[in-house]
Amino acid sequence: MQTTAHPAVHPDEVLRNLRRIDGVIPMYVDGKWRLAVEGGTRQLFNPANGQPIALVAEATEADAHAAIAAARRAFDDGPWRSVSAADRAAMLFRVADAIDAHRDEFTRIDTLNNGKPLRETEYDAVDAANCFRYYAGLATKPHGQTFDVPAPSQTFTVREPIGVCGQIIPWNYPLLMATWKLAPALAAGNVCVLKPAELTPLSAIRLAAIFEELEFPPGVLNIVPGPGATVGHAIAASHLVDKIAFTGGTKTGRSIMQDATSNLKKISLELGGKSPNIVFADADFDTAVDYALFGIFANAGQVCSAGSRLILERSLHDRFVERLVDRAKKIRVGDGFDPASEMGPIISPIHRERVEGYIATGSEEGAQLLCGGKRLGGPLASGNFIAPTIFAHTTPTMRIVQEEIFGPVLVIQTFDGEAEAIALANDTVYGLAGAVFTQDIAKAHRVIRKLRAGITWINTYHPTYNEAPWGGYKQSGIGRELGTYGYDAYTEVKQINVNLDVEPSGWFSAD
Repeated sequence: MQTTAHPAVHPDEVLRNLRRIDGVIPMYVDGKWRLAVEGGTRQLFNPANGQPIALVAEATEADAHAAIAAARRAFDDGPWRSVSAADRAAMLFRVADAIDAHRDEFTRIDTLNNGKPLRETEYDAVDAANCFRYYAGLATKPHGQTFDVPAPSQTFTVREPIGVCGQIIPWNYPLLMATWKLAPALAAGNVCVLKPAELTPLSAIRLAAIFEELEFPPGVLNIVPGPGATVGHAIAASHLVDKIAFTGGTKTGRSIMQDATSNLKKISLELGGKSPNIVFADADFDTAVDYALFGIFANAGQVCSAGSRLILERSLHDRFVERLVDRAKKIRVGDGFDPASEMGPIISPIHRERVEGYIATGSEEGAQLLCGGKRLGGPLASGNFIAPTIFAHTTPTMRIVQEEIFGPVLVIQTFDGEAEAIALANDTVYGLAGAVFTQDIAKAHRVIRKLRAGITWINTYHPTYNEAPWGGYKQSGIGRELGTYGYDAYTEVKQINVNLDVEPSGWFSAD
C-alpha cells in the first residue's frame, strides 16, 4: 500500500473568504448572516489529520423554523415570484460563472472539509457550475402541453413552482449535492431551505455568499447547518414547507418520508445502494479491472452508487482477482491536498469505525479477506484512512453482501451463466445502479434491461451527466434528480380550460 504524508495546508488560508461572527462561521437566513438562536456551534475537523479547521454555527429547530418562515415570506410576498424565467436564468448563469471564477477555492474547501483528493473536488466544482448552467438554460424552455378536446375549449397545462423546498444533503459531495438540489428548484421559481450535512457545510456556506453578492432576494436561499434529527426533522415536518428533497441513507429516508406526511408534502428521496458490477468472461480485461477499482474506491467508496458488489463469471475469476488485488494494493492513499493521492480518508472517526465493523463482520462470516481490511498508520495514523479492501468467497446472505457499507470495501461474487448473474445482481433491497462489462453488445442490453436499477452502464462505471435522470428502484428512493426529470420534480402541473363559446351551459332549467 502506498501512502502519502500530510502537506502543510492552513485552514485559515483555505477558508479566508468565509465570513465569521465572533470567530464562528455563521448560517445564512433571510439574506443575513447570523449565529444560531441558541448560540450552538460545531467544531469541524479535517478527516485527513484530525485537526480542527473551523467553528460553525449549529442550527436548532428554532433556526430551521426561522429559515422556513423567511422562505415562506419570500415565496408568498417577495419579489421572486415576479422574476421572469429569462431573468432567473440570467441570475443562475451568473452563479455558474462565479463558481468557475472561484473554482480553486471551492476545490480546496471541499478537500479540507471532506478529505477527498483535489482531482475529485475539482471535478465536482466544474460539474456544479455546469449544473447551474444546464438549469439556467432549461428555465426558459417550454414547460406545458396543449390538448385537442371534444369541446369548444382551449385546454392546456402550465408548470408552476411548488413553493418552499426543504433540501437535505449528505457529506460525500458537499458542493455538488447542494447544486443538484438548488439549481433545478431555483430555475423553476421556488425558494429553498438547504440543510448541508453537519460535518461538511463549508462549501454550501461559501455558495450562499455568492448568492448574496449577486443580490438574490432575501429568503430565496437559506442555509441552516445542523443535525438531521433536529434541523432535518423540523424542515421535513413543517406545514410551511411544500416539498422535501433528501439524499442520504435509506433508514433516514424512511424517517423523512414519515415526517412529510404532516402536510402530505411532495418528496424526492435519493437513498442507498448496493450496486452490482457484472463482468463476463468476454469483457475487455484491462477495462473491466480498471472500472472495478474505480467503481468502489473512488471517493473511498463513500458513494451511494458505488459498484460495491463485483459479480464475476467463474471462468474469469482467478485471473481477474489476481490483477484486481495487485492494483488495489498500489492505490496511493493519502491527504487530499497531495497531488499524488488517489484515495482519501473516511469522513469521520465514527464512520471509520462503522466501516471497520463491517470488515470484521465479513471475516467472522467466513469471507476471505484478499487485501486491506485495516486502518492505515504511519504518516496517516492521525487521519481516518482505511486501506482498499476486497473480500472473496462470499455468500449472498452475508451482511457485507447485502448491506451498504459506504466505504472502500468490495465483495466478490461468482456466476456461471447469464441468468445467475442477473439473479445475483437483483438479490438486494436496493436498486440504485449497476453495470455490465462484455463485448457482446446484445448480451449487454439483455442483462441491462433485466437489472432492477435506475442508473446503469455498459463497459463503464460512474459517469454521470446533468442532462440525465438520477435515482433508483426499490429502497433506493423515490423520484429522480437531474435532467428534465429533476426540473419537473420541483413543479406543479396546472390544467387551464378556456371556454371559447361563452354562453350559459343550460344544465339546469332557468324556470
